Formats: sequence, structure tokens, C-alpha cells
Amino acid sequence: MNIKDYLEQKRIAVDRYLDQVCPPSATPPTTLHESMRYSLMAGGKRVRPILTIAAAEALGQTPAGIMAVACSLEFIHTYSLIHDDLPSMDNDDFRRGKPTNHKVYGEAMAILAGDALLTMAFDVITHPDLMKGCDPARQVRIVQELAYGSGNLGMVGGQVFDIQAENKDIDLPTLQNIHKHKTGMLIRAAVRMGAIAAGATDRQLDDMTGYAEDIGLAFQIADDVLNVTGTREELGKNPNTDAERGKKTYPTFYGVDGAKKLADDCVARAITRLSSFGPSADPLREIARYITSRKN
Repeated sequence: MNIKDYLEQKRIAVDRYLDQVCPPSATPPTTLHESMRYSLMAGGKRVRPILTIAAAEALGQTPAGIMAVACSLEFIHTYSLIHDDLPSMDNDDFRRGKPTNHKVYGEAMAILAGDALLTMAFDVITHPDLMKGCDPARQVRIVQELAYGSGNLGMVGGQVFDIQAENKDIDLPTLQNIHKHKTGMLIRAAVRMGAIAAGATDRQLDDMTGYAEDIGLAFQIADDVLNVTGTREELGKNPNTDAERGKKTYPTFYGVDGAKKLADDCVARAITRLSSFGPSADPLREIARYITSRKN
């Protein structure tokens, strides 16, 4: 299969759905909705929602409400980026080649836009019209997965570990723990939510969870490498920001080449986890390979 074509088709579908469910900029309070849409529709890769869709497809299903489930992850991801970029956090000026949200709308509006996107994620996956036909027991599990993956024991917890580690001589297990939570848990949630929506068995869910944890680590390692090797044009933001903030990364411990090999090993392990699935899981396999070959 051609993974670039697959990713592009799914990205367009996700963008279309996000555009439909996010209130128009003209909806009062207009500045809030402008700010939300500014970051939400800024042209992301949509890896997390696409993973949700691909996980369901691996089980031969297109479950009711799958686009709502998938797009809830993009609401969460976008809110986290808006807040990450704030002066009190990473203090970034650019995101996806554009000025960061707080540079355009001010810090207060950026905070509120992030809050609203976080809340909308749960509105979308509990909305009767958007989730019509979804089994209620599965829906409750999906909501719990999103809360767990994005909350205090997931992504937010990872952000806390990350802040606490700045300018400290951390060891490798500490770095691994940061990224297991900050990046890995939302990717884990994305895959599990798609699998649960499609009625995965316990064994299938375990295999997909292992896959998700492996690609989550590969994704973060690739990000760390790109922060060192990428250009502003490729990344859509300034490179070498990790070193400037005193953050230790995988290239710090392994070097760039060693980090790349570690990411490749994660990808190979992730693909092995899918050995019990047939060709319907090929998109998941190819997404794993794509993660370490991307330029941004």
C-alpha cells in the first residue's frame, strides 16, 4: 500500500470532520472560536486520529461514531500544543510554521482556547448525534481511555515530569518515564480507542497496546532527533530548542545515529506485535515505518 496516499486521504477526512464539529469563528464568543480554529485547523499531520481509524480498520470495522472518537484526540492534542507553547511552559514563538496561539491572541485567550478544546473532546465523544449507534458499554470505555491517556497519569503527568527535569542531570529511566507519559499515553489511547470501538478481543487489545507503546516511543525519539537535525522550514518551528532549554533527549544519551537505531528497533518490535492480524492491519504497520522516516 502507499502510506502517503493513505495518510493524505485520512487527513483530509479528519480535517473535514473537525471543520464541521468545531464552531465557526463567527459564533460568539468570536475571539475564542477564532483562537480555537487557528490552532485546530493549522495543518497538523493528524497522526493520532488516523491511528484510531487504522486500529478499527485492522479489525475489519468502520464502527459507529469512529470519526468523532478519532477527532476527540486531535482536540486534546491541539489543546496540549497551545498550552505547551505558552511562556510559562516551553515559550515557543512558532508552531507548524505560524506564530503560536498566544502570540496572535494573547496568553489569556490561548489558555481559554486550550481549555475549550479539551472540553470539546469529551463533548464530541458523548454527543448522541455524533455517536449514534455506538454500543453504550464501549462508549464508556472509550471515554475512560481518553481521560486516562490525556490526564494526570497520562499526557499531563508527562508534561509535569518534563518541566521538573529541565536543567537537571536526569538519567535514562527518567527520560523514558517522561516520554512514556508525555507522548506515549495519548498515542496508546488513540490505538486502544479505535480497537475498543471496533470490538477488539482482550488478546487483540493487548497486541495493539504493545504496538502503540512501541510506536509512541519511536515517535518521541524521532521528534528528539528532528529537533537536532531538522531545519525551521522542515519543522515549522525553531530547531535545537531542547538543548537551549537544558532538556536531555535521546540523542543526548545515544547520539543521533544511536537514537535513530533505537527508534528503528521500536518500529520493528511494533510491527511484530501485529503478527496475528492480516492485511487489514497494513496501515498500522506502514504508519509505524512512517514515524521514523518523516521530516517534521
